[in-house]
Amino acid sequence: MTRSERTQPARALLDRIQAELAPYDDDNRLVPRIAAGTAPRAVFAAIAAEELRITDSDWRSVHTLAARADELHARAFFSALAPGEQQAHQLLDGLVAAAGPDTGAERPRPGCQAYPAFMAWLALNGAAAAVIVALYSNLAAFGRYCEAVAAGMRSHYGFGDAACAFFDFYTADVPEIEKKALTAVQAGLDSGRLDPEEARTFARLFQSYELMFWNTLADEFAG
Repeated sequence: MTRSERTQPARALLDRIQAELAPYDDDNRLVPRIAAGTAPRAVFAAIAAEELRITDSDWRSVHTLAARADELHARAFFSALAPGEQQAHQLLDGLVAAAGPDTGAERPRPGCQAYPAFMAWLALNGAAAAVIVALYSNLAAFGRYCEAVAAGMRSHYGFGDAACAFFDFYTADVPEIEKKALTAVQAGLDSGRLDPEEARTFARLFQSYELMFWNTLADEFAG
């Protein structure tokens, strides 16, 4: 049996949850405005300020998840994510330089920071395989948002590659991460440790907090 055949149930679970969540992409009120060039330029400084906090927090959360995981493949997945969080954090320097300071950076927006707060909660309380399903499913949606944002930044706002690098990073396919996710999810299914309904709940909450991030900024920069 090939690896693809062995992980077919994991693939089916991930595909099913992603399909359930995909229609709610349309609830994002900010990304379409950026893609069309109608959002104010100041929104990018706010995104950078909030993402600096998020990537810093998520880096710690991913390390905590790796340390807590008692299943080899789950530990490998979280360990592989950690360098990416650090790289993403560093790539934000280009956006900060191009967009300028966020006047509200000293006051983090609760709606933007709900996502990393939930991630930190999962790092302490979530079953590893269920967290992987939810996190991987949300990364797919985040990648779609980032692709649209990067295109809009280049087309309508005159941003260069350095400013767009953070968003470009999340649009790239990473086959190794996908492979590790499928293997870890399959291990959870095989052992009976993965509750698909719990994974679906985590995924739904991740999506809600993801949308809260974008829509908090959409409301603030509505004028």
